Amino acid sequence: MNALVTGGGGFLGRYIVEQLRSRGDCVRVFSRHHYDALEKLGCECYRGDIRDAHAVARACADIDTVFHVAALAGYWGNPQIYHSINVGGTLNALEGCRRHGVSRLIYTSSPSVVFGSESLNGVNETQPYPRRYLAHYPETKAKAERLVLAANGDDGLLTCALRPHLIWGPRDTHIVPLIAKRAAEGKLVRIGDGRNTVDITYVEHAAHAHLLAADALLPDSPVGGRAYFIGDSEPVGLWGWIDALLEALELPPVSKSVSYRSAYNLGAAAEWIYRLLPLPGQPRITRFVANSFALSHYFDHSRARNDFGYAPTVGVSEGLRRTAAWYLAGDIA
Repeated sequence: MNALVTGGGGFLGRYIVEQLRSRGDCVRVFSRHHYDALEKLGCECYRGDIRDAHAVARACADIDTVFHVAALAGYWGNPQIYHSINVGGTLNALEGCRRHGVSRLIYTSSPSVVFGSESLNGVNETQPYPRRYLAHYPETKAKAERLVLAANGDDGLLTCALRPHLIWGPRDTHIVPLIAKRAAEGKLVRIGDGRNTVDITYVEHAAHAHLLAADALLPDSPVGGRAYFIGDSEPVGLWGWIDALLEALELPPVSKSVSYRSAYNLGAAAEWIYRLLPLPGQPRITRFVANSFALSHYFDHSRARNDFGYAPTVGVSEGLRRTAAWYLAGDIA
């Protein structure tokens, strides 16, 4: 395929690029920065802002498949910026596809689009969107996902959305470095009773799912217009996995804890203070963070398995070994 990967220089985007190139696909990358490593892979690199409709449309020329990975993640920030990147950027990608006759768009969504205020235990894609969100990231990702799925069939464009949960592995720029930093500083605190279960997604699995979905996204397949939960073979106890990660990284285990209710109330108070003053940066705890680290969030992956053959191959122990080797080597971007 002739593929465009928005956000191709990021954590997940780069793995998608590498897997595409390893099987011989032609790849164009649209990103904010220049990446020598991507050029060495034989990629055509376009620099630009996903909020620039003209630049995005230009990148879509002569492309048949778009992997729209670019997004603003996080749990706190300016709502207008979240909307302009996550929703506006997705609208630009869809319009670029329509203008240049792109046949397929695979959107990187998030399971947090269905996060409310309760645990989600093995739910499937029929789980509804909540009536309200506790952070701008899941709210804007949900709006963008709806736009993508509604666009399926417009002007010959086929679309789908993937929802990988807690992507981790070598070259991680979010979860692993943050956990390691907090643990090294003695500031990592267990939220809740430590018994919550979550899906995690090794990064190679998340990337491979995108390729599988793209290959299956054909006019006569069930993939068009659908969302898919993506994760590793089995969910894990979140805090047990964090302790195993810390041990692999040669860091002490979590020793401090706070109740879920206390963390939730502290988060609500912190949000109020940061909005009222307003304060720079972001609060250490919010209601969304409390829910993410204390509640269970794991999902049924059978739709992805049945529709495009998704099957994880790297076990948690092997993933931890590879991640620790990368981290301890000091090769952190």
